[in-house]
Amino acid sequence: MLYSPSFFGIMILSIALGLVTQAWVNGAFKRWSKVPLATGATGAQVARRMLDGAGLAHIGIEMVSGNLTDHYDPRAQVLRLSESVYSDSSVAAAGVAAHEAGHAIQHAASYVPVRIRQALVPAANIGSQAAWFLIPLGFILNFPSLVWVGIALFASAVLFQLVTLPVEFDASRRALAALSEGSMIPSDQIGGARKVLTAAAMTYLAATLIAVLQLAYYVGLARRD
Repeated sequence: MLYSPSFFGIMILSIALGLVTQAWVNGAFKRWSKVPLATGATGAQVARRMLDGAGLAHIGIEMVSGNLTDHYDPRAQVLRLSESVYSDSSVAAAGVAAHEAGHAIQHAASYVPVRIRQALVPAANIGSQAAWFLIPLGFILNFPSLVWVGIALFASAVLFQLVTLPVEFDASRRALAALSEGSMIPSDQIGGARKVLTAAAMTYLAATLIAVLQLAYYVGLARRD
């Protein structure tokens, strides 16, 4: 039976973890966005200094709409910071901006996990969508091979999430190192930036945990059938 109590248990856990981690990151960002950065630098200025220090003066920085929509676009070589980060001079803004700059530095340095993750993007995109159709259909049609194809596709998406973890953790490590070593944030405020980045990392960790549990559930179900 595809939709067993275990399946619904995983779904409930998924929703609960999603809500908790999202509330955690929103709470941490809101709290530390109220704490002015002692140096007075905005998120954009922090990112610019970090990029320039890494020899990446050619990478642009743009402001985008939304809340915590910050990301680095390697194809356009542009760092896009949300409105609440780009022009804000707070501990939270500095942490997020430095984290995204860390991603740009990773790409420039050909950081291995980043290269692996990029290679997995096509398979992960297909797998994350097709698996939800193929696995149930395989069970309905009593077609085990179709189920395993769906599981294999879903596994590629899970692998993508697993590889994302070291990428995110390393970007935060680079951010905190640059902030403290470059004197962009005083020692008594670095803890606030760390709390914001730790909360954000937990969202990735929770999503990966749920994906692994779902994969294990499908594999166990396919083996029993």
